[in-house]
Amino acid sequence: MNRNQLYESMDQIPDKVLERSENRKNRSHRPWWFGAVAAALLIAVTIGVALRPGIMNSNSTFKTAAIKTAVYPEMAPFAEESQFVDSATGEFDSESYSEAWDAWWESSQAQRQKEGYADGLESFFTKSIPVFLAGKEGQNSAYSPLNVFMALGMLAEITDGNTRQQILDLLGSSDIESLRTQAKAVWNGQYQNDGVNTCILASSLWLRDDINYVESTLDTLADTYYASSFQGKMGSEQMNQALRDWLNQETGGLLEEQIGTLSLDSDTVIALATTLYFRAAWANQFSEDNTRPQTFHGPDGDVETDFMHASEMSGYYQGDDFTAVDWNLQNRGTIWFLLPEEGTSPEELLKDSQALEFLSESSYRESVEYYLINLALPKFDITSQTDLLEGLKTLGVTDAMDWSISDFSPVTQDFKEVFLSQVQHGVRVAVDEEGVEGAAYTVMQADGASAAAEPEEVDFVLDRPFVFAITSQDGLPLFVGIVNQPG
Repeated sequence: MNRNQLYESMDQIPDKVLERSENRKNRSHRPWWFGAVAAALLIAVTIGVALRPGIMNSNSTFKTAAIKTAVYPEMAPFAEESQFVDSATGEFDSESYSEAWDAWWESSQAQRQKEGYADGLESFFTKSIPVFLAGKEGQNSAYSPLNVFMALGMLAEITDGNTRQQILDLLGSSDIESLRTQAKAVWNGQYQNDGVNTCILASSLWLRDDINYVESTLDTLADTYYASSFQGKMGSEQMNQALRDWLNQETGGLLEEQIGTLSLDSDTVIALATTLYFRAAWANQFSEDNTRPQTFHGPDGDVETDFMHASEMSGYYQGDDFTAVDWNLQNRGTIWFLLPEEGTSPEELLKDSQALEFLSESSYRESVEYYLINLALPKFDITSQTDLLEGLKTLGVTDAMDWSISDFSPVTQDFKEVFLSQVQHGVRVAVDEEGVEGAAYTVMQADGASAAAEPEEVDFVLDRPFVFAITSQDGLPLFVGIVNQPG
């Protein structure tokens, strides 16, 4: 196969969060809205999309074409107080609620990983964040570090030789076994699916129906990455629609417009994909009564936009060239906002080692102090589309792009001249009074604390370009982005 024939399109809950939210048994119910953030990594090897078991409709060709099926941990549903109030009498069944809450807590703790399980990933985050957010000065941009980490791990599994070694070097793993151990811990450490909060890293491998595959590789992918494997006719409308249906369902329908144009060519040999779906509510909703127009000083001039306002005890960090605050999500991590000093752009800030360490190392963020933060946050809805191919080359992954060097023999030996030709990463993130909502996909195409009684106050007004980071309950960066133009 020559390159012209190849495919071308294509819980560990932090103590800080628990302390702030307190034991939910003692909290009164309040309305909430969830935010969702999703990412999908599609690698077309001619590398495609993942299928999570059971999400396809009954007419899907691939529902019965599973070779390996991933099995996810089961979690007890989150105990909402309102579900235990008798509608007739208004009495609260505290005993049943306590039992349900304990069951949820136990299943959440089952996903906790040993301290230090993510050690070593800081290097990958520090290297990749500035590279993949570069080149869009004055524009909005966003990137999902954990999604790309899992995808590169999968890519390492289906390659060998120098190609695999370059990926291991980038991810900070000494060998493939070390990567497998860490990737599985990362998957489980982030996993939550309790009916209210969701964080799922899904993966799969799709194989052309006329090629031989290495079963041991599929076993490894299923055990380590919870990846399902499927086989079918590449390029058929049934497969293309199954691909789109899966992506839309795995990302909550947040990327329907972008996904609608995706398809697999008949020359595609192997399709590999990872997705990240994240859903959580603000720990405390913003009140719409406190939303009012305000000026945002963007790189292209001042614009009037709606700003949300709230005050609460929160973490505050003073860096050399930036200040940062965190805003809690309900039982599900944090959003950090980094405001560069006047005269420093977000892009320039992401070249600063202190800012990168702050974004990449959760232990670094533990040094924050706590103040009463008066936050003024613009509502924003940003989209970003980036080709990561050149960035991967910059980060040292070069052999995967060379058809004469790249080696995909761990998954199939029927085709030799296979190479990555394009790596598209699309993201959308929106923030309003109720929460955060967003989605992202990456398409890799391979052809062939305690506060003082009288707290100090800090006014934190995000009225000029800033950086945001959505971090998991373990402090790992799920999404990092730049807001130059809210709205």
